[in-house]
Amino acid sequence: MPEGPSIVILREQAAPFEGRRILRVEGNTTIGKERLVNQRVVALRSWGKHFLVEMPKFSLRVHFMLWGSYRIDERKEGATPRLSLGFTNGELNLYSCSVRFIDGPLDEVYDWRSDVMSDTWDAALARKRLRAQPDLLACDALLDQDIFAGVGNIIKNEVLFRIRVHPLSTMGGLPPARMRDLVREARQYSFDFFEWKKAFVLRKHWLAHTKRTCPRCDIPFSKGHLGKTQRRSFWCDNCQVRY
Repeated sequence: MPEGPSIVILREQAAPFEGRRILRVEGNTTIGKERLVNQRVVALRSWGKHFLVEMPKFSLRVHFMLWGSYRIDERKEGATPRLSLGFTNGELNLYSCSVRFIDGPLDEVYDWRSDVMSDTWDAALARKRLRAQPDLLACDALLDQDIFAGVGNIIKNEVLFRIRVHPLSTMGGLPPARMRDLVREARQYSFDFFEWKKAFVLRKHWLAHTKRTCPRCDIPFSKGHLGKTQRRSFWCDNCQVRY
């Protein structure tokens, strides 16, 4: 599943389509794609894992789910796009994703303060929301899109390893300093992810995600599907403290 930084990269790559009119629409979506023809793209935005194509009176929301992908100015061989948008200066092809329309202003739909890569990210608000859920597990907290929009499983595992916190720690048990670390690193790692992904070196920087051995302690990692989210976790029982 593409995480928030990957959606920001898509937003940057698709920037040449801002201000352009959609001249052609294809794809196997059932949402009534004809509505998009001749619409002008006012802005390309992102919130967490959502890619947003804003037009004068409505917007298109794209969620790539688990296996979604995109191509700009090329087609994916052997695959039919869920939605293909054609412009005078190129085309945007979206595959294996969920697309739907949003009517009304995006600012009324999205709380940009919870997007870890937004200029309006509010760390204090994130801490307040965490403190309000003392039984929330760390492995679930980081995947809560209402608190950390854009954080996915890779970022979750790497952040918890960075700050030496066990994924089964509760928010009520976290010392204040550790909670500040968790909130700070959720944003910091997202920007690190962004830079590494653009440089095609993201996997080289993984310290915990999918790894077998702790690079700090040189002992085997534990792994399991934890919390309500049941997403894969990788952790070291020696250096990651369970609070």
